[in-house]
Amino acid sequence: MIFNKNLLLSEGQAITATAVSENVIAWETMGTVPYDAAAITRNLGRGVPIPMMMLVTEDFATLTSLTITLETATNAALSSGAVVLASSGAIAAASLVQGYRPTFSDWLPSATMKDYFGLRYTVGGSNATAGKIWAALATENQDWAA
Repeated sequence: MIFNKNLLLSEGQAITATAVSENVIAWETMGTVPYDAAAITRNLGRGVPIPMMMLVTEDFATLTSLTITLETATNAALSSGAVVLASSGAIAAASLVQGYRPTFSDWLPSATMKDYFGLRYTVGGSNATAGKIWAALATENQDWAA
């Protein structure tokens, strides 16, 4: 498995309250085709599948659940015109232990991308006192089995 630092979204990011991934990918500005007024539509999920990898690297404590959404928006805070591309649904706290792989899709979904792309971690119940996640786009999937 090969990782690119530019495609790393969360590198052991502590999730104690609702937050956006520490790294948000900014896509290059799309140009236009000659003699066409509209810009080219960006859809990275079409063609060769792009693997999405996530891993809990530290046990979570005191929260009720965690929901992870894959989002695209027109700003880096993922707050302007944000569109949810995929969601994990509420993951129970009992599952959020070191080594757990949250999944909502093993691949980047086929969808029109805006200027920015990242993850949003939504804490359910009270804020967490512990818990970290690693997440990135990769060249291939691995089952993480020993």
